[in-house]
Amino acid sequence: MPAAAIPGTTLFDGVQARKGYALNKMCFSFNSAENRAAFRADEEAYMRRYGVTGPQADAIRDRDVLGLLAAGGNVYYLAKFAGILGLDVQDLGAAQTGMTKAEFKAMLVRANEQQEA
Repeated sequence: MPAAAIPGTTLFDGVQARKGYALNKMCFSFNSAENRAAFRADEEAYMRRYGVTGPQADAIRDRDVLGLLAAGGNVYYLAKFAGILGLDVQDLGAAQTGMTKAEFKAMLVRANEQQEA
C-alpha cells in the first residue's frame, strides 16, 4: 500500500532508497575526514567514484539539499554532506519547511512547550 502524501515533503521509501543509493553511499563515506578532504579537493572525481550523476550531481554542484532529497537522498546521510557546507540538521529542517533557521528553531521550542504543558 502506498504511503499517504505529505505536502511539501519527499517521502523516503523503497523507490527513493533505490534511486538514491549512490548518493547516500557517497554521503555515508563523509564519516571519514579523509573522504571529506578528498571530496573538497575534487568534487567531480569524488562523485564519479560513487556513480553520482544526473540530477544528483547537479544538486550537489548547486548545493541544493531539497533537490538531493527529491533525487533519493536520505536526510540522515545528507547531514554528512550538509556538514561539509557548514550546515546542521536545523538548517535542513528549515529548508524542508520553507522557514528561516530562526523560525524553525522557534517552532521546535513552541512544539516542545506544548508537549510539556
